[in-house]
Amino acid sequence: MDAEKLKSLQIDPRAKSRSSGALWMIFIAVLVVTGVSLYFAWPKQGDDVRLFGGKDGKSETKAASAQPGGASSAGGAGSKPASAPTPASGAGSGKVEGSMLTVSGYIVNRERIEISPRFLGLVKWIGVRKGDTVTNGQVLVRLDDAEQQARVTEAEGRVANTEAALEKARLDYERMKRLIADRIETKEREDETRLRVESTKAGLKEAKGALELARTYLDWTVIRSSIDGVVLEKLADAGELVTPQSFGGTRGPSTALVAVADPKDLQVEIDLNEQDLAKVFRNQRCQVSPEAYPDKVYGGYVAEIAPEANRQKGTLQVKVQIEAPDRFLTPELSAKVDFLAADPKARDVATEKR
Repeated sequence: MDAEKLKSLQIDPRAKSRSSGALWMIFIAVLVVTGVSLYFAWPKQGDDVRLFGGKDGKSETKAASAQPGGASSAGGAGSKPASAPTPASGAGSGKVEGSMLTVSGYIVNRERIEISPRFLGLVKWIGVRKGDTVTNGQVLVRLDDAEQQARVTEAEGRVANTEAALEKARLDYERMKRLIADRIETKEREDETRLRVESTKAGLKEAKGALELARTYLDWTVIRSSIDGVVLEKLADAGELVTPQSFGGTRGPSTALVAVADPKDLQVEIDLNEQDLAKVFRNQRCQVSPEAYPDKVYGGYVAEIAPEANRQKGTLQVKVQIEAPDRFLTPELSAKVDFLAADPKARDVATEKR
């Protein structure tokens, strides 16, 4: 009885085999569907056009969206390999063709002139403002000239007095010569009158020199620009006491009146890392691009390499002369400089000259 119950509980081997076979069929079907999905989903070269089944059984053409870097390297027969995109040279590309080194610096005037008075004086009139354009010889400032006018008048009176004394000495000498001819006076008296004439001539020359000095001081009260340029700073105002520029001392009274520079003579000042010094040499061609206008590119060349490095920073100052600057270049703004590669022979010659 027990044997019959156990036998009824056993699973027929044929039924067990059929169940296992159905499971494998399901597993294989899943793998097939997955493989087909991956095949159609994986992008292939030439898949810029995809074909999908239309509602009416006809195929519809739809453009596939381009994915950056998603092109497959596997192509069919006769297909050409896709070429890598080439970055454009110039502004905005981040790298100029032929550039050995790219460094940022600041635009500066090659020469900045601070015009100072030649003596202590009071500003009577100043005729320029910051940003004004000036020309060589243009009057910028007038100092109070009352003292200098008085000195000129005094010197002119001294000259007139000496000229009169010289005329009298000459008349005395002429009379003395006649008296000597008539044997009325001695030779010694003649020598005295002749020497008096020579002494008065020397006094007249000295008086004229003092007059020229007084006129020079008077002319110095009118201060003119020494270059064509633009007023960078106005350092004094009317009624202010100014004194000549002193070097190395503290700045008390105003030591300068205006600062002037030529806007057409600009450089880029760079603190070059000592590790990059071997890539830079005198007269090396460069390209300058201001950070404010990255689409603007100007030619230039290495005009100056400092003879001494900064020990604390580990840098060396380099100045790049900008060729044909325009109104877009403003001093003290930052700019990017690309140092261009050159022929090795030209580099060797430039290094020898340095």
